[in-house]
Amino acid sequence: MPAAGSAFVQLHQHLHQTRLLGSISSALYYDQNTVMPAAGAAWRGEQLALLAGQQHQRQSSAVYAELVAAAEAELDADAPPERRRNLELLRLELERQRCLDPALVSALAKAQSRGNAVWQDARARNDFRAFAPALQQLIALRRQQASQLAAAEPVARSPWEILAQPFEPDVSKARLEELFAPLKAELPALLARVATVGARSTDAVASGHRAELPEALQEQLCAELLDSWGYDPSRCQRSRSAHPFSCTLGPQDFRITTRVVPGQPLSAFLATAHEWGHSLYEQGLPRSDDHYFPWPLGEATSMGVHESQSLFWECRVARSRAFAERWHPRFCAGLGSGPASDPWGGAFGFWRALNPLRPGLIRVEADELSYCLHIVLRFELELALLEQDMPVEDLPQQWNQRMQDLLGIQPQTDAEGCLQDIHWAEGLFGYFPSYALGHLISAQLSESMETEIGSIQGLIASGQPSALQAWLAQRVWPLGRSVNGEELVQQLTGRPLSSEPFLTYLERKVEALTVDP
Repeated sequence: MPAAGSAFVQLHQHLHQTRLLGSISSALYYDQNTVMPAAGAAWRGEQLALLAGQQHQRQSSAVYAELVAAAEAELDADAPPERRRNLELLRLELERQRCLDPALVSALAKAQSRGNAVWQDARARNDFRAFAPALQQLIALRRQQASQLAAAEPVARSPWEILAQPFEPDVSKARLEELFAPLKAELPALLARVATVGARSTDAVASGHRAELPEALQEQLCAELLDSWGYDPSRCQRSRSAHPFSCTLGPQDFRITTRVVPGQPLSAFLATAHEWGHSLYEQGLPRSDDHYFPWPLGEATSMGVHESQSLFWECRVARSRAFAERWHPRFCAGLGSGPASDPWGGAFGFWRALNPLRPGLIRVEADELSYCLHIVLRFELELALLEQDMPVEDLPQQWNQRMQDLLGIQPQTDAEGCLQDIHWAEGLFGYFPSYALGHLISAQLSESMETEIGSIQGLIASGQPSALQAWLAQRVWPLGRSVNGEELVQQLTGRPLSSEPFLTYLERKVEALTVDP
């Protein structure tokens, strides 16, 4: 540890204060999406804009730039590589922040808060035209942001690529198209194959997936799941929101939200598994003490890696056959049903209900076969809106047509179409591909996990999910931002990221789910 008063220590103190401001913003955001009354939206927008301006000032000021330069000057041949990497990342972000007009930063914060509020109302009323002006404003502001940030980019990037950097460092459209091409080519054929199986499985899945589970029972099962996966109420909190999410408010303050969806009795349970996967990753990042919390290396590698962790727990664990066999009795007991009144007709039917392999309109309820096609749709529409001058008013029609082309279905309302996600309401362009990357990363990491510690299914069947968590805690979570997403995969698996492991996993799962039990 450097001597007190050194530039590195002074820089840490500055970063700590900046992180405090960020955590206040996160707390206000969490409140906005859980318990804040709708009428508070305008004032909340002003609060968030004020904090965003203060954060930007601290991250771009001459004083901060001098602290970073002084800490860089202290580096010598014996400096720990972690310190060198932290300063590299801080320098990159400093140059980006210095490119931004403070007025734009505040305008974006206000527009995001307003967009969130307008979206919630527009979705509830199925009124895209009410949301369109807010979306148009966010697109215009994000284009301005990308234009200003372009000067700080180490390589030439398109506006969409620039906006995607905070979520997926070093991502490019060309690389995404390379990874997504096999998904677009092979997933529709898999979906068609499932559709030919016929009523013997499809009807059973549909009826089981619609089994009536009282809201109180869903909440109880979600709580039991969290308890079995290490939920610590002294550090964690679960609430309800319109859109499930996870956020970290401090080194010992981790929040998740879920929602109960009418007609989707397993949705809250699977969303809880998903969001807890995010939280486990946050809790496992290299933030062992307050000293390390403000530094870049204590942050997530990328949102693709973040999503790989949530999707691992949701899909590889909670949607697995071994898990279904262990939890089926709990669900039946909660319903007070015996074998004769079991709505799933046994553990195999329950497993099928957890894995309804058929195209659906809603991304967060989508099965594993169609999920990545939902992401391809959003990725292509973002490019059209940001870089190809597609009018905002064309979005509903374009959404519906592309949904038909990719998945063979069309929404009947905009609420189940282009209004379903919160991301564009907050101007989060560039985020969606991380969901699909998460599936690919999860599949490739799972192969390495099984090589090192044995069958995932076997460990779940024997009641050892802690072994899965231990592997991730040792191999994935400590890397933080020492690498980017693709570098993490290369380091842990010995090969570049590919769509192949994910497609192989889906092939095997489809085969197992579509046979007679």
